[in-house]
Amino acid sequence: MKIIFKRTKILATLGPATNTPEQIEALLAAGTNGIRLNFSHGTHEDRDVQLPWIREASARLGKPVAVLQDLQGPKIRLGTLKDNSFAVKKADEIVLDFAVTEHDGSNRLPVQYNLAEKVKIGEPIYIFDGKIRTTVLAIESGTAIRLRIENDGMLMSKKGINLPDTDFGGDILTPKDLRDIEYGLDKDIDFVALSFVQSADDIHSLRQILTAGGSTAQIIAKIETKAAIEPTTMREIVQASDGIMVARGDLAVEAGAEVVPIVQRRLISLCREYGKLVIVATQMMASMVDSPEPTRAEVGDVANAVIQGADVVMLSDETANGSYPLEAVAAMKRTILYTQDNAPVSEVHDHVTPANAQRDAISAAAVKLAEQLKVSAIIAETKYGGTATNIASYRPNLPIISVTSEPRAAQQLALNYANRSYVRPDGERAGVELAKELKAEGFFGEGQTTVIVVSGRQPGLAGATDTIRVRMIE
Repeated sequence: MKIIFKRTKILATLGPATNTPEQIEALLAAGTNGIRLNFSHGTHEDRDVQLPWIREASARLGKPVAVLQDLQGPKIRLGTLKDNSFAVKKADEIVLDFAVTEHDGSNRLPVQYNLAEKVKIGEPIYIFDGKIRTTVLAIESGTAIRLRIENDGMLMSKKGINLPDTDFGGDILTPKDLRDIEYGLDKDIDFVALSFVQSADDIHSLRQILTAGGSTAQIIAKIETKAAIEPTTMREIVQASDGIMVARGDLAVEAGAEVVPIVQRRLISLCREYGKLVIVATQMMASMVDSPEPTRAEVGDVANAVIQGADVVMLSDETANGSYPLEAVAAMKRTILYTQDNAPVSEVHDHVTPANAQRDAISAAAVKLAEQLKVSAIIAETKYGGTATNIASYRPNLPIISVTSEPRAAQQLALNYANRSYVRPDGERAGVELAKELKAEGFFGEGQTTVIVVSGRQPGLAGATDTIRVRMIE
């Protein structure tokens, strides 16, 4: 029996609903390829427990799994309000003061970030996911700003604040983020997601910290600010990062919900153009927090991401806090499989040749040859994942079987389009021997199997890919 293989991957967020070794293993068995650890919540002690659970479940299932550390970033929130709420009306004025520690019921409200150091008069500030819109009237002191309320509504304790037009000047790594990054430097973390990216310089700053700390984690830039979606800036961020997360929740608040579908399409195209990982995130199956079935609109949303060619679709509250985490993964998997079998991935006509032009040319030729010969899979012998990632950027409609001697590369490739990764020793026949193993396990189904093997004459040497072989596996 041929194994069912989905090409778009699933990233699931860990949370109270899935915070046991049994639940983690069940998530992976249901079709999850990566686990997101949301550092906006939880402690380092929690992570010390969860990381071994993930790796132990991965080992039991024989399935490399990616771990993504999602940094909180300058997620600015109100402090605790008296009675946990504060009613406002259009034309009211309020003061957000970083120096206020306890709200006394007046219009001077506590805030968890010193906005006086960043904002300018006339800039908009959105509170409570955009439910309350305000404009900056004055910088009152070194810690306080005065705002005019633009609509009636209710403010609630600890609700988030968005500043769509405020330039943080490259200062998006908070003290908490720096502590979390330091924590993760020597942990088994595959990706670090940087929140509220405004420019490529933000990526370069994080890269310097990771490199100096000896981390081999790749950087995912979360696109959720108005500054980041300016066309030139967007392209520069894609080039500077290892991948992109289309963080549609905060992006909708900061730039407008109507902007999000177009930005998603452009980011997926750009990532495919440059051969970078792309994750579509936020509210993909939000109704499944409380319902065992998704809505038709949510199924359409996931299918659309698959057709556009996303590497990964992500679940947030659905698996972190929802009542039906496993059902959400299963529903997402069903949608991916049906879509990939019945609708082709959209074409991307532009493809930027990377620094390793030879490897890219070999990858492009391998995909074209695989389609012409109608082979069962492309086998990529890869050291650090570059060859497999290159091949995936051409979005072949068949599995990419990656074989590497580096566990980190295998785990990172777990999120790459169509990749199924295996850890094996370097060797001239590593790819062919793996193909034989998979054939014996029934991965390719019955009868003679043809595969294409992409490799280098110097096994284990990064960047040395130079050979395409067609092999018949009995």
